[in-house]
Amino acid sequence: MQDASLLSARARLWLESHSQDVIGWRRDLHAHPETAYAEHRTSDVIFSVLTDLGLAPKRMSVGTGVLCDLGEGPDYVALRADIDALPLPDRKAVPYASVNEGVCHACGHDAHTAVLLGVASVLADVERLPGSVRLIFQPAEERMPGGAMAAVDDGALEGVQQIFALHCDPKLDAGLVGLRVGAITAAFDQIDIRLHGPGGHTARPQLTADLVYAMGLLITELPALLSRRVDPRSALSLVWGAASAGSAANAIPQTALLRGTVRMLDTQLWDEVEPLLSELVELVVAPTGAAVEIFYERGVPAVVNDAGLVAIQTRAAMNSLGSGAVADTMQSMGGEDFAWHLRSVPGSMARLGVRTPGTTGGDLHQPTFDIDESALAVGVRFTTAILDELWSMR
Repeated sequence: MQDASLLSARARLWLESHSQDVIGWRRDLHAHPETAYAEHRTSDVIFSVLTDLGLAPKRMSVGTGVLCDLGEGPDYVALRADIDALPLPDRKAVPYASVNEGVCHACGHDAHTAVLLGVASVLADVERLPGSVRLIFQPAEERMPGGAMAAVDDGALEGVQQIFALHCDPKLDAGLVGLRVGAITAAFDQIDIRLHGPGGHTARPQLTADLVYAMGLLITELPALLSRRVDPRSALSLVWGAASAGSAANAIPQTALLRGTVRMLDTQLWDEVEPLLSELVELVVAPTGAAVEIFYERGVPAVVNDAGLVAIQTRAAMNSLGSGAVADTMQSMGGEDFAWHLRSVPGSMARLGVRTPGTTGGDLHQPTFDIDESALAVGVRFTTAILDELWSMR
């Protein structure tokens, strides 16, 4: 059986002559971004690269996304990359800027995909792997509740014992890997509250239900009430993103709409918060006489990294990149559908530093988002080293 300790060495050697391949894949994907469940060209590129490596990829049943197994099974280590882009314009003056108007890889999924193709290339060159790997090129991470659910339904986790993923971090220098035990991203839901009333003249508010006043109460009182009904250590956050009601200064409207997001780090609270919110909305609105409808959409749970697997990632980063490559990483209140995978098997997500050292860096989900492409080789080496660590323990 091939010695697992040789895999990291193979990755270094492969990158010496093929690092430009990884950059080329990333630039090609960046120039041709596709949104959730429309990643047809992206899937074709992935399928073609894997096939050219002598592997046997298969398409996901949803029409986009690719799965590929290496090794003899049955106990797989899964490596996941998301492949979709965002409905944002690309405002970078670079040769690989998006050619698809209004669509941009502003979250680094092109980099995640290119890294995993690099890992596939390294592994495909090994005559007999010490273990089995499943590559998951997953669609629709950006669409709530996320394409991870479709991947799980497609059997992506059958036989899988652990799963790992990377996510670009523009606040972390290229060359670094950010790791954290426990919750690293938040659960994310959406709430829409519709108010109804007979409407009327602002001169006679007592004859109707003042929906603007009711909406104002919800905007201020609902987050305040939540802070007194929920343990503050859960990091529950209710933030309004849209409020609309009426158009005339002297007319009380008949309808109003309030929309916001609900985020938290507590996985148990995520299963309990919807009825609590409904109770408090009714409580706040009742004195105003307005009728209320609540539309609560569950999004994704929190990504909670397994402590034992973070320890493996830590050793992998130190052994492949050096002791200074490991960085603590902050919790994010953003949502990430990798959490659905973790509801089935233990796993861990690491953050890949993509900021050019000495710069301030940008942020995700911005039309100017870009990466320091030296991070791609770091991602390949780190991910391959994770397999070294896992397989050396067997």
